[in-house]
Amino acid sequence: MKQFNFILFGPPGAGKGTQAKTISSKFNIVHLSTGDMIRETKDDPVLSKYLVSGQLVPDEVIVEIVMKRLQKEDCKEGFLLDGFPRTIFQAQELDSFLKKLSRRVSAVFYIDISQEEIMKRLLRRRVCSKCGGSFNIELNPPKQEGFCDFCGEKLIQRKDDNIDTIKERLCVYEKQTKPLIKYYEEKGCIGRIDGAVSVDKVFKQIEDFVKNNIKIEGYFG
Repeated sequence: MKQFNFILFGPPGAGKGTQAKTISSKFNIVHLSTGDMIRETKDDPVLSKYLVSGQLVPDEVIVEIVMKRLQKEDCKEGFLLDGFPRTIFQAQELDSFLKKLSRRVSAVFYIDISQEEIMKRLLRRRVCSKCGGSFNIELNPPKQEGFCDFCGEKLIQRKDDNIDTIKERLCVYEKQTKPLIKYYEEKGCIGRIDGAVSVDKVFKQIEDFVKNNIKIEGYFG
């Protein structure tokens, strides 16, 4: 039985949300966005302060949220983690958890993009107020201006998509998350994806990495 256990990561604004939808559909696995899981607890004053400031949620809190989610029925045949792990500790905890289930990470997709491009993208990003669909008013605009292609609800600009918070998020990323590149390189399961190209070309790189590195007879025809 095929089982794809994927991780998608990269700096804020790299296009992870857009690619996650395509990956989830193509490989028929559940998309688990830790950002969405955290935002669902927006009424919690402890978590909300991290969202507003751009700081990472403490490891022990986010690990508990994710591990609980991975035990649900829809994750048994595979999953795509988007936004987790973000630190070496989180990665180690994930490996330990999966080992207990006789599973492992199949592949890690690292979308690489410059900070200058990130800033441009995030300031032009719009998200759906209902389903979380993500668009860019320049690179990936909705079919109808101001409204989501997926559910038709109004698009908004996230409160944390402002210059000061973006800079803070990038600083946090460089310090705490980027070391994951080396961690997964040592495991031999990471694919470095050029995020500066079109959406279709980004996914083509991801698909090619899976084809070349995960051997599942007959899956790709």
